[in-house]
Order: sequence, then C-alpha cells, then structure tokens
Amino acid sequence: MATMNMIQAINSAMDVMLARDEDVVIFGEDVGYFGGVFRASQGLQAKYGKSRCFDTPISELGIVGAAVGMAAYGLRPCVEIQFADYMYPAYDQIVSEAARLRYRSNGQFTAPMVVRMPTGGGIFGGQTHSQSPEALFTHVAGLKTVVPSNPYDAKGLLIASIEDNDPVIFLEPKRLYNGPFDGHHERPVTPWARHLLGEVPEGHYTVPLGKAAVRRKGAAVTVLAYGTMVYVAEAAAQETGIDAEIIDLRTLVPYDLDTIAASVEKTGRCVVVHEATLTSGFGAELSALVQENCFYHLEAPVVRVTGWDTPYPHAQEWDYFPGPARVGRALRAVMEA
Repeated sequence: MATMNMIQAINSAMDVMLARDEDVVIFGEDVGYFGGVFRASQGLQAKYGKSRCFDTPISELGIVGAAVGMAAYGLRPCVEIQFADYMYPAYDQIVSEAARLRYRSNGQFTAPMVVRMPTGGGIFGGQTHSQSPEALFTHVAGLKTVVPSNPYDAKGLLIASIEDNDPVIFLEPKRLYNGPFDGHHERPVTPWARHLLGEVPEGHYTVPLGKAAVRRKGAAVTVLAYGTMVYVAEAAAQETGIDAEIIDLRTLVPYDLDTIAASVEKTGRCVVVHEATLTSGFGAELSALVQENCFYHLEAPVVRVTGWDTPYPHAQEWDYFPGPARVGRALRAVMEA
C-alpha cells in the first residue's frame, strides 16, 4: 500500500475518477498547467488533456456557475476554490443554484458536483487565508459538507463525493496537508509517512458520506471534532490523562447521529471542538443534537471549544487557534461539573 500525504491522496482520488468516468472534469484557478496552488491537481492536465483538467479566469462566481451548468447537463465537475476564504463571490451560485436544482426542477435535474476548498488556519495566513466557513454550508438544505482529517479518508471521501448525485462542499484542512497537527506549533511537523492513516490504497475505494469514525475509545467524556481538531483533541486527552472518546465526524451533513448518541449515552459528557468562530458555528448544532437526543444521559452541560468571535488574526494566531491547553481545560471542567 502506498504512503501519501493529504495532497497526494486528493490528487490520487481525482486521477482515479478521471480515468474511471469520462464525465468527470477538473477545473479552477491554476489547477491545469500549474497543478493548483497546493499542487493537488499536479500532472492531471498532462495525463488527461486540457478538456478534462483546465484553468479558469480568476472568478469564483464563474467557476461554480459553470460547474452548475455542466452538472445539470450530465457532467461531474470537481472544481477548486484556492482558499475557502475566496468562496464568497460564488456563494450565490452554491446556495441559489447548486443546492436547489434538484428541488426546483422536481427531480428533473441534479447537480452532481464537488467544490473543493482548503480551509482553516495554523499556517500564519491571517484573516483572508485561514477562515473555517463550514457553518455557511451546513445551514443550506441541499448541500453535503465533508471535512476529512487524514489522507486515507480524504481520498475515499472525495471519490464518494464525486460519485454522489448532489452537490458536495469538500473542505480540506490545509494545516493537515503534510501531516497531522496537534496544536503544538513549536514542535516539528510529523509527516503522514509516520502515521497509520497515511497508508492509502492506489485504486478506487470510498469512505461513505455520513459515517463518523471513533478515533480514540474512552469512557469518561465524548469529544466531537473534525479536521485538524481531531489531533488537538487527542493531544489534550493524552496530556490531561482524561479517558476521552474522540469522534471524527468526517461528514458534517449528513451527520452520523447514531455514533454521536451512542458515545454520549456511554460517557454522559460531551465537549465539542472546532476551529471556526463560536457564535452560530457548527458546534452549536452539535450541542443541540446532543441535548435533544441524549438529555437524560448527560451528567454535565455540553461544552464548546472554538475560535473566538473575531476575524482570524495573524500576529496572535495561537491565541485564537483552539489548542490542546484550551481543550484540556474544557475536559477538566466538564469532568468536575
């Protein structure tokens, strides 16, 4: 089995689907000849030609709008927005067109398309290259929202997303591209080559949308996380010595309520961790779900650990970023409640 980082796994997923389905097309700013700003599509234009993998003008609105039209007529576009922070000009096309095409046409048309976006911070990108806008998509009926945390899942989830018959927002935590990150920025990066989930099959496989994974079994408290925060939560549990069960959601919509509820019913406590801002973040939805479905099992209120309600800072990145110390304090607090 090959060892891949997350960029290589995403490239492999698109390579597999371009070879498997002639209706799949890849496009976006610099994704063709240049191979994308993070090189996720490197080599695909040379292998499949300029009609299957091509560059576009600098217009997120145009990229997504063209993808909607292509999808409606039977193609399966997988487009790249260079950073999730740049998606706002395309938001109307995503929400008003892609998400609602099946409904407004009474099922006569669908939008089998994927919008890939690097997301999150931890790279000193400041306010315009570090945002986590997942809640803007999970709020919209008709969209599926995916956030992988490792190369194995990234490839399997991306293939499943491309094969899906409805629009999928595929958010790639860019701090995880080259290795898992536990929030200790002062330490050297651990490459995916030294992690079990860096082993990725070279051919076709899928990770089902809507199915979470239990990354660490425990009995004292449930931690719900996704993307980079999975590794931050693992570090916090190890450093505090608290027997936390850590669930990697993988797909935010559809979410895996069965796995979430089973864990919270077992532990009786829940901490939700995400990098995005607190107010109206996806953690609020998770907190409500736990409250509604596990109320009589809870021994303490659900606690959220998130980014602050400010623009993402540059100079104070690690004060904003929910690191293992903040998560650890939340774990202790919920155990003492």
